[in-house]
Amino acid sequence: MAVIVLEKPRRTALAWTSLLASRMRQLPLFPVAILALLLTTAIFAGYLAPHSPTRGEVRKSLTPPSWMEGGTRDHMLGTDRLGRDVFSRVIHGTRPSLIVSVMAIVVAGSIGTAVGLIAGYKRGWADILLMRLTDIALSLPLILIAVVMAVVTEPSLRNIIIILGVLLWPRYARQVRGETLAVKEQDFVARSIVAGRSGFGICMHHILPNVMPSLLVISTLQVGYVILLEGTLSFLGVGVPPPQPAWGLMIAEGRGQLATAWWTVLFPGLAMLLVVLSVNLFGDWLRDKLDPKLRQL
Repeated sequence: MAVIVLEKPRRTALAWTSLLASRMRQLPLFPVAILALLLTTAIFAGYLAPHSPTRGEVRKSLTPPSWMEGGTRDHMLGTDRLGRDVFSRVIHGTRPSLIVSVMAIVVAGSIGTAVGLIAGYKRGWADILLMRLTDIALSLPLILIAVVMAVVTEPSLRNIIIILGVLLWPRYARQVRGETLAVKEQDFVARSIVAGRSGFGICMHHILPNVMPSLLVISTLQVGYVILLEGTLSFLGVGVPPPQPAWGLMIAEGRGQLATAWWTVLFPGLAMLLVVLSVNLFGDWLRDKLDPKLRQL
């Protein structure tokens, strides 16, 4: 009996370890590795960057990467026109991209989910009014409106988050409203209504949990889009204010030396490309996993 008691926890631990390993093997390796690297870099940028991202030496201006003639090991990816280390600025550039994408999606998702739940559950004039506002918001040129709003307000990380969050909510509202209409017709919602539960309680405890998988997929796919928007605004000079490093701002500052100092543009652009591609691949994988129709194929 003693042997059996000792072996049972061991077998349970082995079973859980095997299950975890099988789940990990199902994850897409490339996007997960890139996103893990992005998160680690953003958190520990101060420790990983070999130089200050804002302090430069003019005498080291436009130093080429270390493997090229004239390059040094001290600046692996070269320097920009102000002598700032490109590698350190690319590392620190992960922070504004990650902060803006996550916070803007939280703001947009919160607004859009609230609008979609109200429109889908209440129906009637509330549904008509909210959906017409959503249609108007979806018809606006997002980049143009974002640039105008960024110019009117003072350029800052907080204002960029608010602007992108306010402009992206219609995508969530339309999806949540459609799924709310379907979930509302289910029997468990009808029983809750008969039991006298409030509309707010039904939305929070019954409808919202059923639309969360779709919200998770939309949010994942929107991360890459928001990073591109933030990079576009920074490139146009209305995003993250200098001297704080941002990938779009680095590309804008280096475009004048593109023919002679291509590394000032290539490496921040490559970082943005890898992150956006990884997020989209992970979002596609997540959508396939959470869609019951695709799981049955």
